[in-house]
Amino acid sequence: MSPTNTTHSSGHDASHGDSHGSLRSYMVGTMLSLVLTLASFGVVMFHVVPPAAGIATIVVLCVAQLVVQLVYFLHIGASRSQRANTGIFVCTAFLIAVIVGLSLWVMHNANVNMMPTQISIERAMAHD
Repeated sequence: MSPTNTTHSSGHDASHGDSHGSLRSYMVGTMLSLVLTLASFGVVMFHVVPPAAGIATIVVLCVAQLVVQLVYFLHIGASRSQRANTGIFVCTAFLIAVIVGLSLWVMHNANVNMMPTQISIERAMAHD
């Protein structure tokens, strides 16, 4: 075998280098994720914020963690090399929102329109 067949060509790395992160960006993403995770843990365990604001604080930290992971690990962004990832993510998020939203709507309507079992026959007949 020739030496070029036994090693990876650097052309593959050059053509996909823009869409993959560097070691530095992965380390920044890891550190930010770790800080946000510890902050969420601290909010719950050490009662850093009042109980009324605890859930809101955790949700904000959760969204911040989601953004960090999308940007640093899934490479979702506005640059030309990341548009395909961003488009796929947006479509997936839209489909999940539609499926979950419509499922909740169907379950709510089913719950509202179901006849309760404790109702008497006379009362049920009166509604007809």
